[in-house]
Amino acid sequence: MMGKAYSALCRLALAAALSLGIGTAQAAEKPVRIGYQKYGTLLLLKESGKLDEQLKAQGIAVEWREFPGGPQLLEALNVGALDFGITGEAPPIFAQAAGAPLVYVGVEPPAPKGEAILVPKDSPLNSVADLKGKKVALNKGSNVHYLLVKALEDAGLKYSDIQPTYLAPANARAAFEQGSVDAWVIWDPYYAAAAAATQARVLVDGVRADGSSLVSNHQFYLAERGFNEARPQVVQTILAALKDIDAQSRGDQKAVAQRLSPQVGIPVPVLETALARMGYGVQPITPEVVAAQQKIADTFHQLGLIPKPIRVSDAIPGSKS
Repeated sequence: MMGKAYSALCRLALAAALSLGIGTAQAAEKPVRIGYQKYGTLLLLKESGKLDEQLKAQGIAVEWREFPGGPQLLEALNVGALDFGITGEAPPIFAQAAGAPLVYVGVEPPAPKGEAILVPKDSPLNSVADLKGKKVALNKGSNVHYLLVKALEDAGLKYSDIQPTYLAPANARAAFEQGSVDAWVIWDPYYAAAAAATQARVLVDGVRADGSSLVSNHQFYLAERGFNEARPQVVQTILAALKDIDAQSRGDQKAVAQRLSPQVGIPVPVLETALARMGYGVQPITPEVVAAQQKIADTFHQLGLIPKPIRVSDAIPGSKS
């Protein structure tokens, strides 16, 4: 009896030790570092606190890090300071050309009216063709870089026909308001905020006058390759949470704007305008989306904006790169 009792105690002790070990391992899981911008579904997810709760139950903490634009966000991913984030179409192309270990894990539907080329309300410029020889501010490597390229192409101009001035959004707006640049290519909510505050005019957005799309303006969810391979369940948890918050946000944009307004410092009506131009609903990366990204990458290489050709398919999970 004593032997049986001792064996039972040993089994209980072993089970307790294993349980403690598992708990310790979960608690020791590295935090998930998520990069977001001052707008969009990831910011809504951060504000809700729901992802933090879900991952906390798995013993995982979340570190939220704000960036002024996609290029800066992906630079952090490239140097190992970030695991997951969201950007537009152009930043991952520049980042992949620079060797960043990123993979595409999801995409939002097109939002072509969520970015535009602005000029001051009293500007003599009335068309994209008028930009020839003018200073145009933009965040280098951001989504609007491709909008500018395509708009110039539509107007019969080359990229070399303008004077690009590379500035982050806050500095670009200052330059725009001071008259240091002639035009500004920008995305929401900066676009909506600037238009409301300065009555800036839109030369063109992502939709042509005939209703056809000039650009798609996708938003991509990206992960660091090693993180996606080592912790795929965490990536799927994030994407599932994003789908939920997308569904909620699409239905009541005024309520979303009211929640976000204090955080981003933009009035509710302005945020409503921006939110109405967003694409909602996380979708998988399809061959069609990859082909569209490849077209952008090829265009940037032809213009000398990236130093070498890239294959976007190399940045799809499961590829060997």
